[in-house]
Amino acid sequence: MSLAGWETPESGALFVVSGASGSGKTTLLHRVFQQVPGLEFSVSATTRAIRPGEAEGVDYHYVDLPTFEKLRDEGALLEHANVYGRCYGTPRRPVEQALAQGRSIVLDIDIVGARQVRVSHPEAVSVFVLPPSIAAIQERLFARGTDSGEIIARRIADARVQLSACGEYDFLVMNDDLDTATAVLTGIVLAELSRVGRRKGWVGRFSG
Repeated sequence: MSLAGWETPESGALFVVSGASGSGKTTLLHRVFQQVPGLEFSVSATTRAIRPGEAEGVDYHYVDLPTFEKLRDEGALLEHANVYGRCYGTPRRPVEQALAQGRSIVLDIDIVGARQVRVSHPEAVSVFVLPPSIAAIQERLFARGTDSGEIIARRIADARVQLSACGEYDFLVMNDDLDTATAVLTGIVLAELSRVGRRKGWVGRFSG
């Protein structure tokens, strides 16, 4: 898809994207970021240890539990959740500053965090990435070769919980064929960023 001549809007949007582990959400988001200029990814804070190949401030902000709890208790997190015994949360200030400046932000968070964001930012556009089946998730998790059978079983159980909440979202993207899913999610983003309320410059150009 070519976006030659695309102009970012004057008013940005907040996108919330969720999906069960193994749904291919991360790969899908990376492709959409390559397609649509001007999107920014919100870097979450986490209490889990940094992994080889990751970088502070790029993949996550790595903090200890007392620091995380302080951020949470002070209201400095837009959303937060406990996942497999580790805490994750979105720092509030960078997201709200970016939106105030007209930039568009993408949150990659689970259903617990998404529910919190919908309360504080009801204008957020929420998208759930679906796998073709539970069996497909299991195949993808085994193909990674990074988790034990016990961990995979736990992830599958969690996937069922996540999937059961897909009806709470504004849009669903079936990630069966990656090219098709990329086109659908890209289309959702472009449509939201093309709303009249975000394009006052264009309206003024032709209605003045």
